[in-house]
Amino acid sequence: MADFNNDQLDEIHCLNLFDLNNTQVGLKVHHTAKPEIIAAMKRLFVKGLVDQDDGGYLTPLGREAAEFAQGLLSILRP
Repeated sequence: MADFNNDQLDEIHCLNLFDLNNTQVGLKVHHTAKPEIIAAMKRLFVKGLVDQDDGGYLTPLGREAAEFAQGLLSILRP
């Protein structure tokens, strides 16, 4: 059974930052953010989950991924 690697965990963290209740609100990762968050958002862009390499808005696939990520987080919270 495979574990999540740090890159994947950073990507999941970024997906959990999006507000799924308001599609009018995107995210902007500033150059002062942690390097791993900047890199994670760029990877999400390359994977087609967000529309800008510094965040932006979720794509339809990104929204689906964020729904899964946020759902998992809510299940795992104590």
